[in-house]
Amino acid sequence: MAQKPNSVVHVEIHSNAPEKTKAFLKDVFDWKFEDMPEMNYSTFEAPSAPGGGLQKAENMPAGVLDYILSEDIDGTLKKIQSSGGAVVMPKAEIPGMGWFAVFQDPTGITLALYETAPRPRAVRAQSRRRATKSGKKSAAKGRKRGRRSR
Repeated sequence: MAQKPNSVVHVEIHSNAPEKTKAFLKDVFDWKFEDMPEMNYSTFEAPSAPGGGLQKAENMPAGVLDYILSEDIDGTLKKIQSSGGAVVMPKAEIPGMGWFAVFQDPTGITLALYETAPRPRAVRAQSRRRATKSGKKSAAKGRKRGRRSR
C-alpha cells in the first residue's frame, strides 16, 4: 500500500517536553494522540500506518530521526517555522528519487521530511508501451507455439 502524506514508517519520539512536542505535531501534521498516563506515554496515529509513541526522554537523549512523507516540502517547512519549529537543513535533492529536508520541533527534536519526485510523463508512457508490447509478444509467441504443436 502506498504511503500517505504526513505519514511515517515508525517512530518512538523521546522528548524533554512531551506536551510541547505533542502540541507541535498535532498543529503541523494533524496527528491524533491517545494518552496512557499509567505508562507516562502517548501513542499517536498518523494518516497511514504504522503509528508510534511519544514519551519523556529519561533513559536516552531526546530525538530520533525518521522521515515524514510530504506532498510539498516548501509548504510544510513554512508551516513548521510558523508553529515554532526550525529548519536544520533546507530542501535538498536526492537524485532520481525526490527531496528531503531536516527540521527541529520547538523542543529540539530532529525529524526529516521526504517528498517523492513525480515520474515524468514520458517515462510513464514508455512503461505502458513496453508492458503492452511485451504482452502482445507473449500472446504472439503462444499462438506460434500452438501452431507448431499441431
